[in-house]
Amino acid sequence: HVAAASFRAERSQCKPLLHRATILLWGLNHCLLSVFSFYPRRRNAGILPSLEDLLFYTVAEGQETIPAHKFLTALKATGLRSGDPRLKECMETLKETLKKTSDGVTLDRHLFKKCVQSNIVLLTQAFRKKFVIPDFQSFTSHIDELYENAKNLTGGQVADYIPQLAKFNPDLWAVSLCTVDGQRHTVGDTKVPFCMQSCVKPLKYAVAVHDHSTEYVHSFIGKEPSGLRFNKLSLNEDDKPHNPMVNAGAIVCTSLIKQSVSNAEKFDYVMNFLKKMAGNEYVGFSNATFQSERESGDRNFAIGYYLKEKKVCLCAVTELLSLPLQLCSIEVTCESASVMAATLANGGICPITGERVLSPEAVRNTLSLMHSCGMYDFSGQFAFHVSETQHRLLLLSVFVFQDLVELFNFHNYDNLRHFAKKHDPRREGGDQRVKSVINLLFSAYTGDVSALRRFALSSMDMEQRDYDSRTALHVAAAEGHIEVVRFLLEACKVNPVPRDRWGNTPMDEAVHFGHHDVVTMLQQYHEKYSPPSDDEHKTSHEKSLDSLL
Repeated sequence: HVAAASFRAERSQCKPLLHRATILLWGLNHCLLSVFSFYPRRRNAGILPSLEDLLFYTVAEGQETIPAHKFLTALKATGLRSGDPRLKECMETLKETLKKTSDGVTLDRHLFKKCVQSNIVLLTQAFRKKFVIPDFQSFTSHIDELYENAKNLTGGQVADYIPQLAKFNPDLWAVSLCTVDGQRHTVGDTKVPFCMQSCVKPLKYAVAVHDHSTEYVHSFIGKEPSGLRFNKLSLNEDDKPHNPMVNAGAIVCTSLIKQSVSNAEKFDYVMNFLKKMAGNEYVGFSNATFQSERESGDRNFAIGYYLKEKKVCLCAVTELLSLPLQLCSIEVTCESASVMAATLANGGICPITGERVLSPEAVRNTLSLMHSCGMYDFSGQFAFHVSETQHRLLLLSVFVFQDLVELFNFHNYDNLRHFAKKHDPRREGGDQRVKSVINLLFSAYTGDVSALRRFALSSMDMEQRDYDSRTALHVAAAEGHIEVVRFLLEACKVNPVPRDRWGNTPMDEAVHFGHHDVVTMLQQYHEKYSPPSDDEHKTSHEKSLDSLL
């Protein structure tokens, strides 16, 4: 770049040659950065008629067939799992199709299109990096690093207020994440079931508000932090539990769910809600924990009698306590719990099934109370340092979240102006603009249509310019790569008459270097081209691809 820039003032006579040198320098930089891998040149690739074709050439990297494992690996890199319920039809078709191929492994373009067409919208969003975390692999590498750092922390102890919980292995450690788009990542002992215990409290509250209303539920329970221990025998000045997160509030909240049916039917009803929240992943029940908790739950029974004395609840205490203790003994895995959390983050819609489970009102109120009361008398500290709506985290996990917020702008107020800069995984890197120009022009220079297809699929601006205001169309026309020119004009709908800093158009470049076939094609587009308005120009690239949907 420095070498090329030093000649800018004197290169009016040797502009084309020096621009080629600049492109080559960019290409060298491109290789050193290892931003993208380039594919074999395909001279007669033709123009893509559909998104299925775009997806095929993106994964195939210039080859005529795709090994199934290569497609699944590329899919995993976006954050999607092959077992995602939304991809069920695609995966079933893939399995059946592979049985009919000669080697049981590879797919040609026709077979690949047949497999992906039922889920092409979701797959296109994934490969165009339209999910909430575009660079998912980079983000998960940070998560893995935090996981390894926290793995060395051995302080604290397992819960022993219930004898059965004290038997749990303290060496188990796992992290699972699920985004609102259903991107998944797990590391550690993520498939080991564990009881939800107090983590079920906000979910019970969400079900109660979903079934009734905010006003009805809070006619029995308050909304304020208590500032006391979670199992304290204490009510507010109106003789109501302070909030649904403390034990007294959770007991009352449970009594509001399906009041006219038996406890067995209530249990099945709540279990069904939790399974929907988890996208039908693992949700079980530990009878041993339930029995242990019932035998050692003197404090909870005392709270039950206190509620009955204050006439907050009028039913028998054993009946009042049975269901809350059962719900605390519901089991999940780290993976299924992450989907539950993502359902709350997604406004009550499970991200991997698309099913609405909870009303927006129930989700909003639940997240608000989790933020203000969910960590009991530690809620203020947690909001100050982390400011994320989590609930009943182990001390070890609090350390992880503190590190996570130090690295990423996940704190509620990190978006304020002049705040210290952190990583935002929802955006691409700050140097992505420079890299994308390098990648785009170098691909146009080498005639790499396959790479250009991939860039177009990932929503890259195919009209972006370099320092000299030259576009990929300028470079392709100068080099005589007619397939690149055709792709940019027909598939990407780029402006056929952009001018560089010297006022030259791609047509001028093609004429200067004697590429008559390129000149003929550009002339056809010159005649029917009408400049778009500013707004149309800004969104033209998006529209040209989105119209294929």
